Amino acid sequence: MVRVLVVDDDPDLLFAMSELLREAGADVCVSAQSLAELQAQRARALECSLAVVDVNLGPRQPTGVDVYRWLRAEGFPGRIVFLTGHAQSNELVQAACRTPDTSVLSKPIDADVLLRLAGVPA
Repeated sequence: MVRVLVVDDDPDLLFAMSELLREAGADVCVSAQSLAELQAQRARALECSLAVVDVNLGPRQPTGVDVYRWLRAEGFPGRIVFLTGHAQSNELVQAACRTPDTSVLSKPIDADVLLRLAGVPA
């Protein structure tokens, strides 16, 4: 079973993505709205094989790119996928696009695409 961590500052979207993944058979081991919440669940986060991370986690908050840096610094070996509702010209989106070994997908993400990323049947 694939283990997934999801980070998004929108509680409704966070809940919806987490529930969709769980219902399809994925183990959503971490669901967080911020880097601080993710750090509080460090051990569980590092057990995951896929991270789905919002690029913009709100004003005056660490960004999804900061989450990426923290995960890699902590030794996270899994795949990291960024989600964004912003245009490709947005500075944060451009920074996410420059991070190695990641993908940047647009919000709202299609349910089938999310399930395919997690490797669970749609």
